[in-house]
Amino acid sequence: MGKVIAKTGVKREVGYLYFLDKGGNVAKVQMKRAGQKANKKQTVVAKAGIKRKSGFLYYIDRQGNVCEAMMQRGGRKKKKR
Repeated sequence: MGKVIAKTGVKREVGYLYFLDKGGNVAKVQMKRAGQKANKKQTVVAKAGIKRKSGFLYYIDRQGNVCEAMMQRGGRKKKKR
């Protein structure tokens, strides 16, 4: 679907959510479950230093690499002023 931007090779643990933080690094946070208090402390797993571009979606694929895909926008186009 997307193209690989950075090969980080992050090994995923069960019960954690992996994402790209504000600094462009791969971070993880414990998922909240029913009846539990969530641990909101995020930890950086891999330093990637990715600069985000507008109109792109960034995600961690199954191999643990950071990928980007162009966002598919639906709806009516905006009129130019």
